[in-house]
Amino acid sequence: MTTSINKSFFDLHITGLGYLNRIREVKPKKGDAFLACDIAALNGPSDDVAYVRFDTRVSGSEAQHLVRRCIQAVDAEKKVMIGFRLGDLWTDTFTYSKGKRAGEQGVSLKARLLFVSWIKVDGQLVYKAEPKPTDGDDRDARNTDVPAASAEPQAAASEPARPAAEAADEAAADAPALEVAESF
Repeated sequence: MTTSINKSFFDLHITGLGYLNRIREVKPKKGDAFLACDIAALNGPSDDVAYVRFDTRVSGSEAQHLVRRCIQAVDAEKKVMIGFRLGDLWTDTFTYSKGKRAGEQGVSLKARLLFVSWIKVDGQLVYKAEPKPTDGDDRDARNTDVPAASAEPQAAASEPARPAAEAADEAAADAPALEVAESF
């Protein structure tokens, strides 16, 4: 008789926005090649921004696809800004081999790039991730039963019309961004 042991994990994720740099294919001596990039993440007050540099390994097929689509723009030195989620943060120490800090110890923040929520190239939105439905959304969609007649049927009927109109407005506002994203 075998018993299965379920492992549980505690995830630490970093979400933010930053500039995409140094997209490259890394081919280690041992192991498989992987896609990597640097992200200069914005940090601090908007009138005095500081940058935190993350050296990331791009994980997940969707994130890899999106980062690969940005190679030309980064190589052309365009400003490519992304909304991102990182996981598995760790530090790596190294010794500077050249420059004015040659011989000194340095620290690099490393992480896995898990998700890209949006991409802007030179301020133009070229990609926005589709929101994923939650369990609550599924339950609301399945629950189409109308409650018994109420004392104010007109008020109840007018409430659903407003979200539908807002949804139509949002769809119209996103249409140009989606067209640009498809051409990207």
